[in-house]
Amino acid sequence: VQLQASGGGLVQAGGSLRLSCAASGSIFSINDMGWYRQAPGKQRELVAVISSGGSTNYADSVKGRFTISRDNAKNTVYLQMNSLKPEDAAVYYCKAEVVIWRIGNRIATDHWGQGTQVTVSS
Repeated sequence: VQLQASGGGLVQAGGSLRLSCAASGSIFSINDMGWYRQAPGKQRELVAVISSGGSTNYADSVKGRFTISRDNAKNTVYLQMNSLKPEDAAVYYCKAEVVIWRIGNRIATDHWGQGTQVTVSS
């Protein structure tokens, strides 16, 4: 299973970016999918998560500005980021809890994407 993230870049404060993360491989299903970020010198933090049924949860710092969504048919999660602030600058990572079949059993494990850089200029 691989997760491929894309969509990062340089944007001015107040601008927008859309991140995408596609999962591929021998996937039976995907439970939660989410986005995390890590700024230099800081711990990785949860940005947003979405369940397979579409329930969402956001960090307080991004509520009202970021929107997480997913396309289950494409095994892809998105993060629409609006009104970006310099403090949003970080490497953004996607994560997915992927379910696979192995020896007649369903096994769920977490997988991470490679990270995509978001830079916000003031």
